[in-house]
Amino acid sequence: MLYHVAKFASTPLVHAMCRPHISGAAHVPRTGPAILAANHLSVLDSFLLPALLPRHVTFTAKNEYFSGNPVSGFFMRLGRSLPIDRESAHAAQAMLDEAAALLERGELFGIHPEGTRSPDGRLYRGKIGVAWLALRTGAPVLPVALSGTEKVMPFGAKVPRPAPIGIAIGAPLRFTGDHTKAQDRRRVTDEIMAAIQKLSGQEYVPKYAASVKAENGMS
Repeated sequence: MLYHVAKFASTPLVHAMCRPHISGAAHVPRTGPAILAANHLSVLDSFLLPALLPRHVTFTAKNEYFSGNPVSGFFMRLGRSLPIDRESAHAAQAMLDEAAALLERGELFGIHPEGTRSPDGRLYRGKIGVAWLALRTGAPVLPVALSGTEKVMPFGAKVPRPAPIGIAIGAPLRFTGDHTKAQDRRRVTDEIMAAIQKLSGQEYVPKYAASVKAENGMS
């Protein structure tokens, strides 16, 4: 109940601040499971997308979003986001198991395959968790391209600022393969990233964003 009240109150504010342009919303199923695989430009991405879609979307979010800032922590918990410790393989698998259960209940799950925000606006190599989920559950994957969200909340900013954003949602993708096989997981992940890149028009970098951040002393 609290989630729906907060969404009812916050959505008009999001529209006023961000003047969102949304295309492809009809691809989001009215019922049943789907994985929304989105590029990642801003800390607000996993809040803005659920706020602007009619169905509830559960996103994954790093632990720091829950503990580092009381405001972001409140909204992460309100939206039932799944916390993840990005340094722990065991924690990552536990999160994926929970997401799989959520999809098997017919819900929507959102994930940023890059694993972290882009350091420079380019699209980086995807991590294979999204493919594990798609192959394990059979849920369709909707590629999502966000744009302009990095202007609403740039790196280092404490308060959002008005700026137009775009959300493009692609047609559902279905994949075959074995979720236990690394080759299948890599293939599917690369196909998902290619679909996101086609929607976003971003330059693709075949490296992990986290590695680039580490090389440049970014968090």
